[in-house]
Amino acid sequence: MSAPTAAVAGAEPGRVRAFLRLVMIEHSVFALPFAYLAAFTAMYRTDRTVHWLDLLLVTVAMVGLRTFAMACNRIIDREIDARNPRTAGRELVTGAVSVRSAWTGALVALVFFLGAAALLNPLCLMLAPVAVVPMVVYPYGKRFTHFPHAILGLAQAMGPVGAWLAVTGAWSWDAVILGLAVGVWIGGFDLIFACQDVQADRAHGVKSVPARFGIPAALYGARATAVVTTALLVWFALATHAGVLFWAGLVIVAVAFVYEHTIVRPHDLSRLNRAFFSVNGFIGIALFVCALLDLVVRGLTV
Repeated sequence: MSAPTAAVAGAEPGRVRAFLRLVMIEHSVFALPFAYLAAFTAMYRTDRTVHWLDLLLVTVAMVGLRTFAMACNRIIDREIDARNPRTAGRELVTGAVSVRSAWTGALVALVFFLGAAALLNPLCLMLAPVAVVPMVVYPYGKRFTHFPHAILGLAQAMGPVGAWLAVTGAWSWDAVILGLAVGVWIGGFDLIFACQDVQADRAHGVKSVPARFGIPAALYGARATAVVTTALLVWFALATHAGVLFWAGLVIVAVAFVYEHTIVRPHDLSRLNRAFFSVNGFIGIALFVCALLDLVVRGLTV
């Protein structure tokens, strides 16, 4: 169990488990591999040595910020969730987690995030509020724009950039390239995920690309983001002089993207969860493993 969630409200085990379900802690698998990829690449660039304390603090910061973001999302969206059959069983709707407990958990997670940022370096602490803002804005996005997926992408793009800053204490455009790749990727598969809520969203005035433009348009948009993500990852590989194992990872990613977009079709969303959870989780882990092996082969000391 991660530190932010273990400290929730001095909670009993049942309440902690309910909070973990609320924030879907297992979905950290989408963002963490790319933060690690950025951190290890920065370490390779700096002195070719893994700094384990920095890596631990990056982990605490990432999990803390994501936990805060998810808790805020659930709190802000609880009335919308109650009107949607797919989300009506969420913990804040059913009462398994109280709003007070959710806010307590969110604030505890935020403290862990800010604490980790402070321990890393002054620049990380100074920029921490910049990372927090889109996390809070995102759940409101579906109330004022048909493109809330872009706000989510922006929020997620900060992960690799922040991880690089954590290691080096300096800005890097290479990290920005990786961050853009992550942001476009996550924004793209959020387009897919939103397809299952089209009827409920239209009925209750919730804005999204599928609700406004239709499921086919959203899926075509998601395919375009997969192409852009692949191109940005190629750019990152070239910018960081990646080796053959990283390029092998990119081939795996490209094949996974093709598979993902063949199993989800406008009139057949039955395999949407496989595309969203399984394939995208695999993409992040596969690329990270290949990238780490590549860095070790090229001289990174672990």
